[in-house]
Amino acid sequence: MTREYDIALFGATGFAGELTADYLAQHAPAEARIAIAGRNAAKLQALKARLGRPELGVLVADVEDAASITALAQAARVVISTVGPYLQYGEPLVAACAAAGTDYVDLTGEPEFVDRMYLRYHAVAKESGARLVHSCGFDSIPYDLGALFTVSHLPDDVPIALRGFGMAHGSISGGTFHSAVLVMGRLKEAGRVSRQRRSVERHAEDGRVADGRTVRGVAGRPHSEPLVGGWVVPAPTIDPQHVLRSARLDPAYGPDFTYSHYLVTKRLGATVGLVAGIGTVATLAQLGPTRRVLLKLKAPGTGPSAERRAKSFFKVRLVADYGSGERLITEVRGGDPGYGETAKMLAESALALAFDEGLPERGGGQWTPALTLGQPLIDRLVRAGIEFTVVEPTAAE
Repeated sequence: MTREYDIALFGATGFAGELTADYLAQHAPAEARIAIAGRNAAKLQALKARLGRPELGVLVADVEDAASITALAQAARVVISTVGPYLQYGEPLVAACAAAGTDYVDLTGEPEFVDRMYLRYHAVAKESGARLVHSCGFDSIPYDLGALFTVSHLPDDVPIALRGFGMAHGSISGGTFHSAVLVMGRLKEAGRVSRQRRSVERHAEDGRVADGRTVRGVAGRPHSEPLVGGWVVPAPTIDPQHVLRSARLDPAYGPDFTYSHYLVTKRLGATVGLVAGIGTVATLAQLGPTRRVLLKLKAPGTGPSAERRAKSFFKVRLVADYGSGERLITEVRGGDPGYGETAKMLAESALALAFDEGLPERGGGQWTPALTLGQPLIDRLVRAGIEFTVVEPTAAE
């Protein structure tokens, strides 16, 4: 496409957006044509001056100004969005990119948003050639790309039972907290939209997919897990949805693929506290007055300090039992999961779409990170300091 910019970053002056702008300024190739975008021209100019990249473009755009969003989508080959909660602010840009044939990435962890965008814009994007790739941050790169990395080391003609265990230490920003509360307050709506998507995609109840393979999510239970040295609890996040969608469309995941998803805590008491805390927030999020009280606990645009982020880390351990009694364990490791590494994953995803040859040939539409970016993105992230490693190929106990 002939566009003024290779990459435009929308929401560049927000907390996650500014970290992403920092990463692009430091790591994008010198020839990359990059623009920063948002609704406040003065803040954008101040950010441009701080970044020390005078060639950066500045685009003023607001989700409430349809013409400005259309102009943003038409100005770049790839658009990054860090403007959330996405259920409130994300759709206009997705719609504009789908119509303009512009590739799009974001860092959403909101399942309802992803499903709504699929129902409304997947067909439009297929026609225009736009690749719409959601959840290109800690939600859900370590799990989706980690699962792809794992199965790439396995035969593709044997059953695979994969379990993902997430361990993280870090803090959340105001924007992330607001998104989480919004998701918890809309569980019924999210379930309804999810069922609509499954109907459109024609998912069989037994997990059978179009090519005759079987792909299923397996609900786990809280338990002590020696493989990770702690207690684990099933995690109701967007990550398993992406892993399973990737598996449904890629024969490399084998003829019979199952996936279970867990968070790890070190002690039983911490596990009980985590479950109780999530349950309390979910209950309070159901009613408008208590939801508004929750939202006042953290202001949008705020986040952990650089010192706090420097002490944060994540580790995702993936355990694959396959064939007849064989096991492979892999890990994905990195630093601050929610912000430093998320900015890295998001920026590298956009750079891959803009510049990499050898990406999976999916064409336009809404696809997962693994289906769209695959091994080239894993290679980029490894070069950027995120570890993808084989820990232990052993016989399963």
